[in-house]
Amino acid sequence: MSTQTRSGRRISMGGVWLLYTVCFGLLVTVLGLLESAGVMGQRAIGYVFLATTFLIYAAIGIWSRTRVLDEYYVAGRSIPAIYNGMATAADWMSGASFISMAGILYALGYDGMAYIMGWTGGYVLLALLLAPYLRKFGKYTIPDFIGDRFQSNATRVVAVIATVIISGTYLIAQITGVGIVMSRFLQIDISVGVFLGLLGVLFCSFLGGMRAITWTQVAQYIVLIVAYLIPITLLAHQQTGVPLPQLMQGQALQQVTALEPQHGITKPFVEPFNETGGMFQFLALTLSLMVGTAGLPHVLVRFYTVPNVRQARWSVGWALLFIFLLYFTAPAYAAFVRWEILQNVAGRAIDQLPAWVQAWAKTGLINLAAADANANGILEAVELDRVMNTDIVVLAAPEIAGLPYVFAGLVAAGGLAAALSTADGLLIAVSAAISHDLYYKVLNPNASTAQRLMLSRIMVLIVAAVGAWIATYRLALIAQIVAWAFSLAAASLFPVLVLGIWWKRANAKGAMAGIISGLAVTLAYMVANYTTQGAFNILGISHTAAGIFGMPVNFLVAYLVSRATEEPAPEIQEFVSSLRYPKQLVAAEISAAAPEPATD
Repeated sequence: MSTQTRSGRRISMGGVWLLYTVCFGLLVTVLGLLESAGVMGQRAIGYVFLATTFLIYAAIGIWSRTRVLDEYYVAGRSIPAIYNGMATAADWMSGASFISMAGILYALGYDGMAYIMGWTGGYVLLALLLAPYLRKFGKYTIPDFIGDRFQSNATRVVAVIATVIISGTYLIAQITGVGIVMSRFLQIDISVGVFLGLLGVLFCSFLGGMRAITWTQVAQYIVLIVAYLIPITLLAHQQTGVPLPQLMQGQALQQVTALEPQHGITKPFVEPFNETGGMFQFLALTLSLMVGTAGLPHVLVRFYTVPNVRQARWSVGWALLFIFLLYFTAPAYAAFVRWEILQNVAGRAIDQLPAWVQAWAKTGLINLAAADANANGILEAVELDRVMNTDIVVLAAPEIAGLPYVFAGLVAAGGLAAALSTADGLLIAVSAAISHDLYYKVLNPNASTAQRLMLSRIMVLIVAAVGAWIATYRLALIAQIVAWAFSLAAASLFPVLVLGIWWKRANAKGAMAGIISGLAVTLAYMVANYTTQGAFNILGISHTAAGIFGMPVNFLVAYLVSRATEEPAPEIQEFVSSLRYPKQLVAAEISAAAPEPATD
């Protein structure tokens, strides 16, 4: 597989990325040797990892710069399926997956599996119901599809608002992840780390748009998956003698179960439905995340970047494979880290805690000042669970296991890659929705390409700055903030996209009413449940699964309003048929439906 450079020469993309992977492996090896020789300290290693990866991503962004609208919004529709699959996986496996997934599993045990089941299951819905048909539509954004499908600028504007709310919420989580990485490995306050990380986000997306982001995300996927797999493989080998954490996870869980009674833990790690709401919360969260996955604007737009419908289908398959490598490993992280903590940290005197606890306490992500609730001078397991932000589980894993610091730097680089890749995609989704759908399609149809690109870049700056400012408040765990975004997507865009593709009778009034009602119900439940700390709830369902209420409301309202109002015009119904069937079948269907000419 090859591509053409600006000078006209063709290069093998497979060879380029293989060379890139080998060079990254050599960097890790050299830094490890320098550390073992005492030539390089921890802070220097952290700086080298972060600086090197930042420079690589910035270089790709500069190399991919473009002033061509089609390349800026959809990468010229020229990305091969395998690389689009890698980019989609990186776009998808955000800071929530890399940094927070194992932390959620560490905190919730079995109940945390709802996140894995929901997030991966959503790709099945995406492949079956949406991705091929959106690619066949072939425009730039999701509001673009909704506006054209329903031939309504009002509906387009409502879709833009939904896109901004969903992607903005998701962006806050990613910038929080960047801040956590920067704060620990540059030894600075998390608020400062957030704004420093913002520079990396902007470098990747500002000049080259989707073209730059796609190739940056391929580079970021390689970094993040290598960084995720190596430390846990070494930790599993250290604890069990077998370097296969996914297979040895069962042994780790047995050890955790045996240690829990010794530390006064009454809710077993492996027991299902321990979270408030029990099975209802588990099922509601799984479904909400699954449907939300298929409604995320920054993921859906990736299927506009491939050459054709067949490549769109293959992209989903490749993306699932690349996502599987991380998601299959996250439960092992939770099990092995919990085993290590119960065995070597819990029950120790606070003044004799391992160095890694003290190091993370400086970031504010372990609150040692509030740890000793019973004033006995011992850090109990239940106290550590209360004062430790579980977002640190993956980032701290190499230090917890006593591995050389180079592995901590490697994980930091991976966490940064995961958060940056998704943040870039989100910024493009928001800026394109505003500059293309709101400004060009509604406010100023005569806007030039230069004006649209300039506005898009200005919106990237504004949205990134606002997201960073909100991220400094640390509203919740990264995975929980991401779950909000998924609930909002499930309740707003997914139902309208499904109805728009699969039901000809759906009209603009129904779509608009559905989006507004679904968003309103979901936001109302989120706010009520979150602000009352769960006191207000229905069937014990928390704010993270609020989309389970908004989604059926959206479907029902859109259906009833569409039925109660006029049918879409014949050309719209023909457009819907053309998305799902070959042109010949659509023409035959129209011909069969037409009245026969009168005869003498």
